Amino acid sequence: MTPKDFFAFAEKNGAKMVDLKFTDIFGTWQHCSYPISTWDEGTFEDGVGFDGSSIRGWQPIDSSDMLAVPDPETVKLDPFFKQPTVSVLADIVDPITKEDYNKDPRGVAKKGLAYLKQTGIADSCFIGPEPEFFIFDDVRYLSNQRGAMYEIDSSEAAWNTGRSEEGNLGHKVGYKGGYFPVSPSDTYGDLRAEMVEELQKVGIVVEAHHHEVATAGQCEIDMEFAPLMQMSDQFMWYKYIIKNVAKRNGKTVTFMPKPVFEDNGSGMHTHISLWKDGDTLMYGDGYAGMSELALHAIGGILKHGRALIALSNPTANSFHRLVPGFEAPVTLAMSQRNRSASCRIPMYSGSPKAKRVEFRCPDPTANGYLSFTALMMAMIDGVQNKIDPGEPLDRDIYDMTPEELAETNVAPKSLDEALIALEEDSAFLTAGDVFSQDLIDSFIKHKRTEELDPIRLRPHPYEFDLYYNA
Repeated sequence: MTPKDFFAFAEKNGAKMVDLKFTDIFGTWQHCSYPISTWDEGTFEDGVGFDGSSIRGWQPIDSSDMLAVPDPETVKLDPFFKQPTVSVLADIVDPITKEDYNKDPRGVAKKGLAYLKQTGIADSCFIGPEPEFFIFDDVRYLSNQRGAMYEIDSSEAAWNTGRSEEGNLGHKVGYKGGYFPVSPSDTYGDLRAEMVEELQKVGIVVEAHHHEVATAGQCEIDMEFAPLMQMSDQFMWYKYIIKNVAKRNGKTVTFMPKPVFEDNGSGMHTHISLWKDGDTLMYGDGYAGMSELALHAIGGILKHGRALIALSNPTANSFHRLVPGFEAPVTLAMSQRNRSASCRIPMYSGSPKAKRVEFRCPDPTANGYLSFTALMMAMIDGVQNKIDPGEPLDRDIYDMTPEELAETNVAPKSLDEALIALEEDSAFLTAGDVFSQDLIDSFIKHKRTEELDPIRLRPHPYEFDLYYNA
């Protein structure tokens, strides 16, 4: 779509407003709305100005001016404004040098794809994430000097079997009992279908929707795999649409990885494959039907797995999910079919085009532009350096002895540990100037000073159970 097409699209849909969106380092959409009459075709060259110092991890106040340049190919009709509004995504540009901003996540993904082609290894990277989320009826939380609390509730949660509901009808979803039950246990079939309908309106191809394992409204809506840039853009739409459809139905959605204690958390298993000239590069006669290139790519993921997890599991809460016993993989190994390994090779189909690797560690708090691109960069490094993925782990890791586990590479146990791994292993990301060191340093600094340090300073409510009467 050209700028001219953009204005024709707006006129066709009766839109008088345009909503400009861009993504910060941490995967949050920022936006500003404009009357369309204030834009012309030149806006798509010149961009619009904004204060970069007010965006987390971006500019200092003495060099705050930045430009957001709209990409006309990303235009959609926004489904949630009362007045017809077209939405367009922006790339961020320095207003003086006119160069792409090195902390713009969308720009990182573009540079990553250009680097992939430059290496000659492949010309396309396809991504298929599986984001999970919880739908709650009520959420409350508070943290101040005199106390801290949170409380969540769901009408279908296992803890409400004894609640007075002016006629409790039962049919609650048990702990770890939420995978594929029909109604009346699964109460969100119609709500998920409404979410799917809105996703389809903005061009997202949906494969399936279903209840997930945990109690209290854990769900999943699966998108069809797509090229990395397209998937990164539509992952932002995915979270936006699901949250807003829930809100207009009096519900609240969270992509927080572990909001429910002692039940499964929400992951985002990420399927990835490399292609060239329209053909997959993943299929071959090696282990699990994979090519030598694919196995080396997996070797890259496993070698850099601990650093990747800083970007794919970027919150302190992520590591409440990334523990044994709740279907979250903690072992950095490959396997066919085994869901306890971090790199699983799905065996559902014998088609060469279906061959891919599933990285099972990520969760949906990840910034897709950064996480998907980092995963691709690890695969490129694996191929370039012919990294051996090691022996497959075709057994249940939960049956392994402590001695056996001690010999395996495992995921970080905390965000702090993951950030240290990223500090020590970032050269594969900065290859080809895809990730700037400035972006990596800003990401790490913000996570430490704005998340980990505040958590460290606060007493945890459970500490009162443990120590009040010490």
